[in-house]
Amino acid sequence: MTKFFLTFLLILITLFIAELTPIAQDHFVIPFTSSIAFISGWLMQLIDAQVQTQGKIIWNTATGFGVSIEAGCNGIEAGIVLIAAILAFPAMWKQKLIGIIIGMITIQGLNLLRIITLFYIGQWNKTVFEWAHLYIWQALIMLDVLFVTLLWLNWVSNHNIIHK
Repeated sequence: MTKFFLTFLLILITLFIAELTPIAQDHFVIPFTSSIAFISGWLMQLIDAQVQTQGKIIWNTATGFGVSIEAGCNGIEAGIVLIAAILAFPAMWKQKLIGIIIGMITIQGLNLLRIITLFYIGQWNKTVFEWAHLYIWQALIMLDVLFVTLLWLNWVSNHNIIHK
């Protein structure tokens, strides 16, 4: 357990530091965040033609309300925690890759739901928006990371292909 925890911390710190570098920001984080805004806007435009996006900003052309997807709201940090947990656990690389891919899909799927619901909550009530943004959705995203990691650990342990 100590080896897992120390490996997890080392990977976590390394990935967080790497994410903050100008190269990672310019070539991954900013384009990824803009993509999340675009996909969120596209999904909302299926039922709401007044939604527009530009870069990391989503706004309603009728009300003028908008949100900007910032660091911590793009799902990257949650993904880093998931990746660190999976990479730190002794399992086959194929199993790790499967866990990371499925985990990232679930994190981003839930994050899209988060962005969309917050966009509409913000137009309805700014106080509820702040509360949902800072408390409810932050907790739900991290619970998703925990849940996916636990499901992956269960799957790996049921396949008895753990490498030490």
